[in-house]
Amino acid sequence: MTSNELHVVTGAYGYSGRHIAARLLDAGHRVRTLTNSPHRRNPFGGRVEAHAFDFEHPERLRASLEGASVLYNTYWVRFNYADFRFSQAVENTRVLFGAALAAAVPRVVHVSITNPSEDSPFEYFRDKAVLERDLRESGLSYAILRPAVLFGGEGILINNIAWALRHLPVFGVFGTGAYRLQPIHVADFADLAVAQGRARPPRVIDAIGPETFTYRELVQEIAHAIGVRRPIISVSPGIGYLAAWLLGKALGDVMITRDEIAGLMHGLLATDSPPVGRIKLSVWARENAEDLGRRYASELRRRSDREVEYANA
Repeated sequence: MTSNELHVVTGAYGYSGRHIAARLLDAGHRVRTLTNSPHRRNPFGGRVEAHAFDFEHPERLRASLEGASVLYNTYWVRFNYADFRFSQAVENTRVLFGAALAAAVPRVVHVSITNPSEDSPFEYFRDKAVLERDLRESGLSYAILRPAVLFGGEGILINNIAWALRHLPVFGVFGTGAYRLQPIHVADFADLAVAQGRARPPRVIDAIGPETFTYRELVQEIAHAIGVRRPIISVSPGIGYLAAWLLGKALGDVMITRDEIAGLMHGLLATDSPPVGRIKLSVWARENAEDLGRRYASELRRRSDREVEYANA
């Protein structure tokens, strides 16, 4: 990869896409984003050119990808909701892959999830597996990155665990809390994505960080980092979901879904692969303790208010 190449990042105003775009700009590349939020405040000023997603007109997507050296695809939805669904995200991603092929994009770096399976009982993991197969069979040169949990920057999960620890009298973990997670810092993930954009052999990489926690250990680590003492109790998945649903209603958000709880408890956010990240959550949480969890991060607000800057939604 030489400098001043055109790189296209889906969702460069969002979370992982923003960090990928920043690294590409630092390397001297031209960056274009495909986004559902073309009127959102651009954190990069005029340095990133914004094109709206136009899945209903694949020829327009193809035109947006013409001349690109790499497409970094972070596009997805976290759960089914009134105006966004996994099934639509799958179809839209297929259109995007087709447009990349038509535009002869030399490399696609695609964000998936740990432990995808077409036989999974969970739609998120099942659909991610389907898209991995589609990309492998597309004829495009690809790297598939499989992160478990991202943290740092504008991340939601770790921040909102800290928020709950700061504001609730107790913190409930689902069941024993003995299932594992391997969080990776968004900076490490962005570095990995850009490195794989430079490569050409097909790659599938479990994008996991250097530390493995049980869920209970993760909550304890965050509580210790922010200096909060709270009882951490075991609750049934049903009771835990109900409590999160009620709190989400009060906050105008979806805190967690039944499938997310089940996937977590099935250990799907951990693998036996060697880590690729370097930044330890335990160190990062202590370094960022003053700000961690001070504000609740709303998934729905980020999706519904498409003009306010993503970090402030």
